[in-house]
Amino acid sequence: MSTGDRDAAFEMLFRSTHERILAYALRRTDPGEAEDVVAETFATAWRRFDAIPPDPLPWLYGVARRTLANSRRSWRRRAQLASRLAAELGPSSHLEPDPAEQLGDAVLMRAALGALKEPDREALMLVAWEGLDNQRASVVLGVSPEAFAVRLHRARRRLQAEIDRLMRTWPPGERAPSEER
Repeated sequence: MSTGDRDAAFEMLFRSTHERILAYALRRTDPGEAEDVVAETFATAWRRFDAIPPDPLPWLYGVARRTLANSRRSWRRRAQLASRLAAELGPSSHLEPDPAEQLGDAVLMRAALGALKEPDREALMLVAWEGLDNQRASVVLGVSPEAFAVRLHRARRRLQAEIDRLMRTWPPGERAPSEER
């Protein structure tokens, strides 16, 4: 493939998938981080262009997923370092937490999703938010379609159980988000 053909093919790939990869990242992290994830995903696609399968979207979701995981590991290391430094510096240097972080999620579904383990959340989001079928979602996670179907079924059961639990335990005097319509 000539350089011009490769450039045109990559541009077509980018134009046809960028919006979906960005949406994938935005549903999992903040906008600034999402842009970084998308940039790294397409940089990887450029470097490994010959390895991209005929159906590129699941492959790109897989790259974005691993990029997010790397980012989360880095964030956890930074947070642990910050905690150690704060402990060493003592209480006088303690910063007040961001009030926005204390508000929590106002929507029942977000709260229920947040209570699930990452593999369950990812399976549900690939199908519900990314619109992938079991075959394509299984490519993202690197498992067989059958294994993904089982994972999805179990994740749906756990989500329903978490929603039921939240509805029973919602703070007294507050209406659950599903009742606020």
